[in-house]
This record gives sequence, C-alpha cells and structure tokens, in this order.
Amino acid sequence: MVAWRKDREDESPARPARAHLRLVVGQPLPLVRRDTLPEHTDYRDTGCDVAPRCLRCPLPRCRYDEPRPVRGVSTLARDREIALLRRRHRAPIKLLAGAYGLEPRTIFRILREQQ
Repeated sequence: MVAWRKDREDESPARPARAHLRLVVGQPLPLVRRDTLPEHTDYRDTGCDVAPRCLRCPLPRCRYDEPRPVRGVSTLARDREIALLRRRHRAPIKLLAGAYGLEPRTIFRILREQQ
C-alpha cells in the first residue's frame, strides 16, 4: 500500500516555500538560473590552442576559467626552468635575462610567481 502525504511548510523549515508559477500556452518556461544549460545537447570536447582535448590538457585550470589570458605551456616550462636555475645554481638575474631574452624585471616577476 502506498500512502501519499502532503508536506506542510511548517514541517520542513529547511525547504523554502515555492512561488506557484502559472504556465501560459505559447509562452516560454521561466529559467531556473541564468547559467542553466539545455538538456540533451551534444557538448563536444574540442579543446583549444593549448591542447586538442580538454580532458588531456596540461594546464591546472582551464584557460577560459582564468580572468586574464593564460600563458602557453612552453612559457610555464620556461618559468619553472628559470626558477630552478636561480635556486640550485644561483644564476645571476642579468645572465638569466640575457639567456632567455627577457628583461631583469620579468625575471624577478617569474621568480616571485614560482615561490
């Protein structure tokens, strides 16, 4: 036997009271949220200029999730290499800047970000 019970608002204070919507024939349904995606849509994993597939991307976060443009993968590897040379071999800033074709200020910025 199945029993149906109508929940009363005073029995479940955690659930907010819903406003009753009246649907009108020919009118579109109201959106629940602004960023709601349509169901049964084919979302293809086309990747970007960093990787051909999103699921195989080497970046820790998607480049489109970042507020500013993400530097390329080669730039990230270069920055790690500069920090390693400075830490292990105490390479001078001017030598690093000349070797990589960067300004000394850029080397300082890279070292600060790599800490």
